[in-house]
Amino acid sequence: MNNIYIKSFFLLLLIYVGVTVVLYFFQKKFLYYPSSAQITGEGLIHNFETINFKTSDNFILKGWFHLKNSNKKTILFLHGNAGNLDNRIDKLNSLGNMDINFLIIAWRGYSGNPGNPSEEGLYKDAMGSINWLNKKGISNNQIILYGESLGTAIATEIGQNDNFAGIILEAPFTSMVDMGQKIYPIFPVKFLLKDKYESKNKIKNLKSPLLVLHGRKDKIVPFYMGEKIFEMANNPKFKYFTDLDDHMMDFDDKLINEIDSFIRNLN
Repeated sequence: MNNIYIKSFFLLLLIYVGVTVVLYFFQKKFLYYPSSAQITGEGLIHNFETINFKTSDNFILKGWFHLKNSNKKTILFLHGNAGNLDNRIDKLNSLGNMDINFLIIAWRGYSGNPGNPSEEGLYKDAMGSINWLNKKGISNNQIILYGESLGTAIATEIGQNDNFAGIILEAPFTSMVDMGQKIYPIFPVKFLLKDKYESKNKIKNLKSPLLVLHGRKDKIVPFYMGEKIFEMANNPKFKYFTDLDDHMMDFDDKLINEIDSFIRNLN
């Protein structure tokens, strides 16, 4: 009988170690879900230019730029970990109806771009797009960082280093370690994870006006994480929390009006 228990223990241990090894070596497959399909922009009702910008590690990446007037504020849209630019067209149509410009960028490895995504790589991608805007005469104090899901961590990282016109975080999480520990509670995620995205350690460094958007029915990023990010942030800060929204929030009139009001009240 003891031999059965010992064998069972070692079998379970072997399975545990095996799964741990798989999680470590294939972790980016579980974190990033890029679509390499060529983007079309079909359905985008606003005029836009497909632009190319260069990162500090020499990747040439693409984005869509909608310009009304270079003197107006510009949203830099940093999308989440799945899909491509085409998947954000409905949001861009709503944002483009406001009195702003917008630039949405495709991460490395997404939307036909070269490279593979990583935490440091995505930070470089965002900085490359900001440098591109700066060269177009749009300074940081005219840029509104809009982070969606994973993009909230990039917006928080970039936002802590300068004064931007504003920052909008849609469905933010506290850290990827916290997210991973929630999904894989029996594994040592903190030691396994390479791309940690520790927004909770950076949110207090933000000096720009902040708007946090989150739905209480979010099945991917728990609502309490967005609430925690809001609580930790400095003033001025604003929130739009809903009872019915899931992870990708419904861009209904209420949400659009909230974003528009936030933008109109920025200096």
